[in-house]
Amino acid sequence: TLGAAGRVRLAVYDVGGRRVKALLDGEAAAGPHALVWDGRDEAGRPAGSGVYFVRLEAAGVSESQKLVLLR
Repeated sequence: TLGAAGRVRLAVYDVGGRRVKALLDGEAAAGPHALVWDGRDEAGRPAGSGVYFVRLEAAGVSESQKLVLLR
């Protein structure tokens, strides 16, 4: 849920800090949002099983959470 409208970046990174997939990079309205990562990288190839991090940057705040992809 975004408290205010503005520029939002949401991306998935591998444990080495390399961006795997950008899920959102643009303007978003305030309120609840939902996005789904299909487990693919920027080129459309399936990402391997393992630990990844999703990072949200919005309104000068950034948050990260760990996720596990199992195939």
